[in-house]
Amino acid sequence: MTPSTGAHAHASRTARWKSEWFGNVRADVLAGIVVALALIPEAIGFSIIAGVDPRVGLYASVAIAMVIAFTGGRPGMISAATAAVAVVVIPLVRDHGVEYLFAATILMGVFQGIAALLKLNLLMQFVSRSVITGFVNALAILIFMAQLPQLDPTSEGVNWLTYAMVAGGLAMIYLVPKLTTAIPSPLVAIVVLTCLSLWLGSPVNTVSDMGELPQGLPYFMLPDVPLTWETLAIIAPYSLTMAAVGLLESLLTAQIVDDMTHTGSDKQRECGGQGVANIVAALFGGMGGCAMIGQSVINVTSGGRGRLSTFTAGLALLIMLVLLGGIVGQVPMPALVAIMIMVSIGTFSWNSIPNLRVHPWQSSMVMFVTVAVVVFTHNLAIGVLVGVLLSGIFFVQKVMHMFEVERTKEGDTATYTAHGEIFFGSVARFEAALGPESLQPDPADHVIIDVTRAHFWDISAIGALDKVVERMRMHGRSVQVVGLNEASADLVDRHGATDRTGVEIGLAPHP
Repeated sequence: MTPSTGAHAHASRTARWKSEWFGNVRADVLAGIVVALALIPEAIGFSIIAGVDPRVGLYASVAIAMVIAFTGGRPGMISAATAAVAVVVIPLVRDHGVEYLFAATILMGVFQGIAALLKLNLLMQFVSRSVITGFVNALAILIFMAQLPQLDPTSEGVNWLTYAMVAGGLAMIYLVPKLTTAIPSPLVAIVVLTCLSLWLGSPVNTVSDMGELPQGLPYFMLPDVPLTWETLAIIAPYSLTMAAVGLLESLLTAQIVDDMTHTGSDKQRECGGQGVANIVAALFGGMGGCAMIGQSVINVTSGGRGRLSTFTAGLALLIMLVLLGGIVGQVPMPALVAIMIMVSIGTFSWNSIPNLRVHPWQSSMVMFVTVAVVVFTHNLAIGVLVGVLLSGIFFVQKVMHMFEVERTKEGDTATYTAHGEIFFGSVARFEAALGPESLQPDPADHVIIDVTRAHFWDISAIGALDKVVERMRMHGRSVQVVGLNEASADLVDRHGATDRTGVEIGLAPHP
């Protein structure tokens, strides 16, 4: 690298850093404040799910958001404590206590760092668009369902005023942008409804009703667990599952934010950044977390695009907890419910409904199954894995039918010409198409198997070729295989059982 090239690269990195941090300051700060307010009830709720004190989820959200702003690979994406990770650790907290949760979260971060080094983010290439659409739609449904307890008329603090405030909040969220975009409409809704609730003394649920807000700053602490192999055996399975779930949800969310903003992201850096953020969160008394699609959608729709929005969300949340806890506790839940309903509506891929008429039925089935599994299990990772598996099955089925064998005869020689891909899914059709020559109406003594337009992918395909050749030879026919490409010929040399030299089956020499 020449000095001029190095200087240009350095200038490019500096310009990118400035753009990611200070290219959208006002909008990023305001969007971060909105996200911070929306994080509070969810972090408390996730703490309750995990069976820990609310401060564990709140401190985790602070630490993860502030750290991932520096270490993450997707500017504008929000990461914090999440339900996906919380449900995994319920047995660990119940059986061993919160200190083991902190230790497991540190190991989770280590696993995610290893995943980044191994470039496991490339596995996202196997997640089809149908699975991503199903993931998005299922998450939109789950976000809406999560608001239903706050709208249940039999629940304490839910009355006609609750519904009126939710309706008013939605009206402000959708109408204010038509008047001005200087201030994010969700922030307007929160401020107006909070002031209205305090002025009227409205008997509706508030943030403080969700759980006690912590007092004071989080502090550095090491998990109080014995450093033994037994401890590792206890936490490792949970850590591995947390890491996998966290990375899966983070990478899918990053892809969705990429699509929303029409920009790219560094998925490998995101994997490592998630690991660092989770380690720091655990060292300051927080639980594990990952990217949050709901809050990320709030951030993007509120104008947040850069790393400053993510950092502001964490910093604003910390300030609210330490200095403004009394005021934040008075924010009415209907205001936050209205925001989350907006997120649900905005997250759902409405185009996927009319596309059902034009997309292949297999794609629609993958989307439906992904949605159904996620909604039924409330586990995003399981739904996505099932969707990926079903996509793979449909793909294999499709490739299986992209194969044919044509038989021609000239004199005493029959030629079988194979077209397409020969692998474990198509070997049965391959063997059937090259059935016993003696069963043909005009059997020949000499057989040529021409695979010039075919490709052998695995040992199942080589085994099928062995079986066909051996069967014909046993019936006294000479067999010649021609047209093997270099990769297929190498497989035959290494794994073929009928003839490794290529002499008896007429295999031409190859490099």
